Amino acid sequence: MTAAESDLAGTVATVWRYPVKSMRGEELNAVDITVRGLTGDRVYAVIDVETGKIASAKHPKKWGRLFDCLARLRPNLTDGPSVPLQMMFPDGTWAAGDTRDIDERLSRMLGRAVRLTTAAPVAPQLEEYWPDVAGRARKNTVTEEAMPAGTFFEGALVHVLTTATLDALRRLYPEGRFETRRFRPNLVVASAESDTRFVENEWIGRTLAIGQDLRLKVTGPCARCVMTTLPQGDLPEDSGILRTAVQHNRAAVGVYATVLAPGRVMRGNQIRLL
Repeated sequence: MTAAESDLAGTVATVWRYPVKSMRGEELNAVDITVRGLTGDRVYAVIDVETGKIASAKHPKKWGRLFDCLARLRPNLTDGPSVPLQMMFPDGTWAAGDTRDIDERLSRMLGRAVRLTTAAPVAPQLEEYWPDVAGRARKNTVTEEAMPAGTFFEGALVHVLTTATLDALRRLYPEGRFETRRFRPNLVVASAESDTRFVENEWIGRTLAIGQDLRLKVTGPCARCVMTTLPQGDLPEDSGILRTAVQHNRAAVGVYATVLAPGRVMRGNQIRLL
């Protein structure tokens, strides 16, 4: 095996972005990644008018219906407030993000007064429910969690997940459906590894070279939450998904990354470890 082969982490299997926080997103063939993350990723959020907090399916009793919505952007357009957003509501109807009554429709669906916005609060917060899962310090409680100032992101701008990790989880809990959409990654990497391990753990602190220009620094594990257990389309509710991650990988599934050098990512790109 050559040095170049030994540094091969895998190839880009799928690319995902989520234009509205906590709504389902869209699969892409290619997208630009800037110092602010994937173009069009988390550029919108739903805000609770009463509290000013960001609506998140991390508190499923209050905001779980966001997961029943799908958000996408019209292709070949850039990031920013003028991005033409399209949303599919739970009844299958579509609406544009700039429709006059969009806030009213969202409020009716969620049972609370909300507004759709691209303007992130200076000190954004969300509510998170911690289910009763053995091995976690917080159980059956709701906490207020601070987010990075001026964004709709939480842990980092880019989330990377490997097929090796999904296969490892399937082996540990065969009854569970460990599908990509449960974990909301930006990049799914078809692993070069032949075995089923949590290979991303070995990438922390290293740089991923993707395509000609893109460089991502892996900063740490992505700790999972109740969202991974929620029903989504034909996926059933399953607390065993989170329980397995807690028991076998300290609740982590995938890794977070920051952008060292912007560039374009495409399905099929090789990924090398630097």
